[in-house]
Amino acid sequence: MAIDLSEEEMRKALFGASVEPIVPKQAAATVDAPSPNPRTKNTTGYHSPRLRVTLRVSKEFEGDVDVFVHDSSSLSKLVAEQEAKSAARKKKYKYIEVVLIESTSK
Repeated sequence: MAIDLSEEEMRKALFGASVEPIVPKQAAATVDAPSPNPRTKNTTGYHSPRLRVTLRVSKEFEGDVDVFVHDSSSLSKLVAEQEAKSAARKKKYKYIEVVLIESTSK
């Protein structure tokens, strides 16, 4: 029971016969002086959520413990932890313990 309908017939069946096609109206060409931009707030762009990883690090076993904080733009806590550990190793820290991973979205 296939009925072959044209596009116009389908439109009439869905939207009714009284719907007229929309024709954009031509506006009179007027030239206005450009106004200064009222936007005074500086936007720096899109801010993605960040993860802040806090580590306890030491260069020697049972030595002085420092707090190392790393901000990661990754959404994954695992990736953020790996980035922080890698950054701590680049600073020559040998012993690393993860303290906290928290979101710092603005």
